[in-house]
Amino acid sequence: MTETIPVNALSAAQAREELARLAREIAQANADYHGKDSPQISDAAFDALKLRNAEIEARFPALKRADSPTDQVGAPVAEGFGKITHALRMLSLGNAFSTEDVEDFDTSIRKYLGIDAATPLAYTAEPKIDGLSLSLRYENGQLVQAATRGDGEVGENVTDNARTIADIPQQLQGAPEILEVRGEVYMAHADFAALNARQEVLGGKTFANPRNAAAGSLRQLDAEITRARPLRFFAYGWGALSAPLADTQNAALQRLGAMGFAINPLTQRCQNPAELVAHYQQIEQRRATLGYDIDGVVYKVDDLALQTRLGFRSSTPRWAIAHKFPAELAWTRLEAIDIQVGRTGALSPVARLAPVTVGGVVVSNATLHNEDYIAGRDARGGTIRDGKDIRPGDLVQVYRAGDVIPKIADVDLSKRPEGTQPYRFPSQCPECGSAAIREEGDAVRRCSGGMICPAQAVEKLKHFVSRAAFDIEGLGAKQVEQFYRDTWLSEPADIFTLKARFGQGLQQLKNREGWGEKSANNLFQAIDEKRNIPFHRLLFSLGIRHVGEAASALIARHYGTWDAFVAAMDQAAAALDHPADCPAWQDLLSIDGVGAVMAQSLVMAFAQPTERASIARLVAHLQVAEAPRPQTDGSPVAGKTVVFTGTLEKMTRAEAKARAESLGAKVAGSVSAKTDLLVAGPGAGSKAKKAAELGIETIDEDAWLRLVQGL
Repeated sequence: MTETIPVNALSAAQAREELARLAREIAQANADYHGKDSPQISDAAFDALKLRNAEIEARFPALKRADSPTDQVGAPVAEGFGKITHALRMLSLGNAFSTEDVEDFDTSIRKYLGIDAATPLAYTAEPKIDGLSLSLRYENGQLVQAATRGDGEVGENVTDNARTIADIPQQLQGAPEILEVRGEVYMAHADFAALNARQEVLGGKTFANPRNAAAGSLRQLDAEITRARPLRFFAYGWGALSAPLADTQNAALQRLGAMGFAINPLTQRCQNPAELVAHYQQIEQRRATLGYDIDGVVYKVDDLALQTRLGFRSSTPRWAIAHKFPAELAWTRLEAIDIQVGRTGALSPVARLAPVTVGGVVVSNATLHNEDYIAGRDARGGTIRDGKDIRPGDLVQVYRAGDVIPKIADVDLSKRPEGTQPYRFPSQCPECGSAAIREEGDAVRRCSGGMICPAQAVEKLKHFVSRAAFDIEGLGAKQVEQFYRDTWLSEPADIFTLKARFGQGLQQLKNREGWGEKSANNLFQAIDEKRNIPFHRLLFSLGIRHVGEAASALIARHYGTWDAFVAAMDQAAAALDHPADCPAWQDLLSIDGVGAVMAQSLVMAFAQPTERASIARLVAHLQVAEAPRPQTDGSPVAGKTVVFTGTLEKMTRAEAKARAESLGAKVAGSVSAKTDLLVAGPGAGSKAKKAAELGIETIDEDAWLRLVQGL
């Protein structure tokens, strides 16, 4: 199973498989945590899952899924609450787990902004409260609404409940006309203990931890229940504003404090990563005596103008990161090594462990990555664990990476049972018996059976219905397995003929175990609702190797319509033997973020008759929406293809690209006949020469800034 393979040992196929697993597990954890206030894994375990996901995406950016957890925040709004759309999204934070991660965070900030190491760059550092995020909207100093994070875009209306919390002011003096204050609702340890004691006396529900108690108390349909619960609130930021609070994060927090909000007293301004880490260590030492739960320290760029320049990724701000507290270790017995087969045929080994508690979570499985990892080698052939291999029966040390993903850190050879032999990785697929081949340069063995392998077929279908793909309510992994086993589904197109084949009178479906007339009708309705699908979701759903969520969005934005994309793939497929001479190939490769490997994978998918026919059967049931375009009224570069080259002195390449795309331009990585504009800085070289040969307009950085100024 891929969950046991180190990230640096994953092949592309294994990475794809692992990202699918992580997406499922993180989505379920989000639903349990944010939607039900009943997490089944610890915060550390959840962070570990997200960390592994991020590490894989960093190593294989082309494999990023449409439903990538890095692009998701929280969970959908629960039933029973009104909905409030956040004026500005409530995002989550990226994580750091080591001093090196903090230094890398500082380096990435400087690189994005073009700031050298000698230039001062201040940060704020504050404890990360383990509670429930809340956004408070004030208009003319009056509290008018309160909303939970929800999925980051839409939260639950808990206004009446928020009014019962003493730390939340009802009126503000000296506030901007519109002010959204964001912070964390929490419960102190003493209050939590007292609440559980009362609940026991009354015969009511007791809570597992203060975070669950706080979330469950705030998310009550009866505000009087919330009023009886000892909730507290720390403010840490803001959303929509009619006027700035200050020039810096620290000054803005002080102003919120002056308005009457509780600001964590351990918040401190730091001048460099060393000071951040020192403050983190001080807070960690005091953690047990604070009287409330924290799980790390949050660092933010102090200068708000720089925060604005840095902006946001899909689900996290570039200017902030959470430095989480370290993972726990435990020893247990490795009982067996199982092999799981993924959607791309990757054979992934999984450690089956004697259950052991690590960081408050019972762990019984751990990732073993691949056969090299088991043998004590990394992806480059170097030694790990001092070269100690892993065998069933071994006493192994388990940790949860970022307190999330269970991994094996070490093996105690002194406790190895006599007579054990090195583990022999299978050379045949355990699902279909086909040869499991490890290609040169690949860390993973793959089943050669293709669609005759039931594991691959099922996993492809699971990917198709995943959250970032078609996301069909009522048709999840369990239902896919059931329908595949009963030969109701063999390919994605079969989903859209289910009703015609098995829904007449609802007899065949409603009489199945776990189904009734209502659930059957709901499923058919949910399927019909997905017949209209955005271009990028359809592309991602196909599960084409190396084509993740982010890449699907890039490609959709480039081609605009599904028909245009398919036509381009057909042209490229016809020129597989001479791609350099094919304009469609060059156009595909010009997309900034699409490399040769991804392009080859895309074109091959449409060149293979069987796969192409399957895609055609699917699309026949769909209406594929054109890729959305940015609002570009008045933009001088809307619809144009722009290439940046040379050294940019007043902005970084990332800033320039983001700005161009926001104005409706396509940013390409190479110059071609389709290029409309080349922005050339000092050292422009071959791209400038080619642009001149093709007669393409070329401007310098200053001219570019004048062109887009004020837009």
